[in-house]
Amino acid sequence: MHLLKEVFAHEVFPAFGCTEPISVAYAAAVAASELAEPVTAMQIIVDPGVYKNGKSVIVPNTGGERGNVIAGVIGALLARPDLKMEILKAADTDIVDKARTFIQQQRVTIDYDPECTDLYIQITVQGPSHSVEVVIAGSHTNLVQLKRDGRVIKSSSFTSGEKQEPEYRKALRQLTIMDLIALAEQADMDDFAYIQRGIDMNLALVDEGMKLKKVGYQIAELMKSTGLADTGVIQSKVLTASASDARMAGLPYPVMSSGGAGNQGVVAILVAHAVGKSLKIDETVILKSIVLSHLINAYVKCFTGDLSVICGCAIAAGMGAAVAMVYQQCGADMYRIGLAVNTVACDLGGIFCDGAKEGCAIKVAGATDASIRAAFMAIKGFGIPACEGIAGLSPEKTIQNIGRIGNEGMREVNRLILELMRDNDQVNG
Repeated sequence: MHLLKEVFAHEVFPAFGCTEPISVAYAAAVAASELAEPVTAMQIIVDPGVYKNGKSVIVPNTGGERGNVIAGVIGALLARPDLKMEILKAADTDIVDKARTFIQQQRVTIDYDPECTDLYIQITVQGPSHSVEVVIAGSHTNLVQLKRDGRVIKSSSFTSGEKQEPEYRKALRQLTIMDLIALAEQADMDDFAYIQRGIDMNLALVDEGMKLKKVGYQIAELMKSTGLADTGVIQSKVLTASASDARMAGLPYPVMSSGGAGNQGVVAILVAHAVGKSLKIDETVILKSIVLSHLINAYVKCFTGDLSVICGCAIAAGMGAAVAMVYQQCGADMYRIGLAVNTVACDLGGIFCDGAKEGCAIKVAGATDASIRAAFMAIKGFGIPACEGIAGLSPEKTIQNIGRIGNEGMREVNRLILELMRDNDQVNG
């Protein structure tokens, strides 16, 4: 197994829209393709994280429709699993109209399984003569079960609600941050080309996001109106928030994800790139630092899970970006890298996820600010020391501590967030 290539294949990929509804659409497309006859009814069961992230976010190419249901029905109608996480590119007005009719006829249901603690999507489609069940678990495209008319066609070792961890993740969680640095330094020209593709892709979102006059635009206007210095920190916040504005608004542009999440890709890629460019860091070093940013993000999520109640763009991508910036200026200096990890953990560790939505750009801006602050303090030899608060004896232990807080300590917080979101559904009718 080439671990870096595995991480890129499973966690760093172009996504057309928010990754949770897209994953629902992909799973539905797999099911409908296997059904090989018109879909007459559909059932969607997801974990709480997928439910939250897909509930309010605008789905691209739908004319402003929101949520997992419209994405899932479109995926089933398209039946194009070959498009994977870019499946919604194939949606057109005719498909969207058919999906709306399907939903209005109450032929689709959705619910979440509160016992699921990791990414889980179960799609069951029915046709005139057959039925197909598909389960995606552990990562956004990880097909673990496929049944046709109750007969197992594909299955891995799998129990509903059980944490599904791909082999590359099992290997990744055994490494140290120094191991991840060594892995990043082995990146080849193909890897660098892929990283550059992600930079270009995510930068393309910025101008489109600014046109929306939402968070990124407002930060830029605040800078102008208050006479704040045009610093790299503020410019980086404008970049990342604007890119998040664009994707959360459902604009028809792909984003390069990180850890399987688009907003995390925005933070993991654009912060290190913008700061490295502003400091005139060598181009190869910038590219290696972004490889490292992706690896750190993926490593953190080995412990927090894909869809933790803790905000991934803040804690996982924020740590990735901070470590990348320290690496750009100090190389494999584990003392300073440890300070940066601890500082991000103690600064952003309590930020919870209440689902993907347009307001995520505020958290993206906050993660950008905090990661730059943590990195530059660490470069000067300052930060949260080991064994202070939730900071562990090593940066790896700090990351493990964050995972425990999210997975054990915040279960009740997650339950309450879901309850409040359902209350909002009732208020909005």
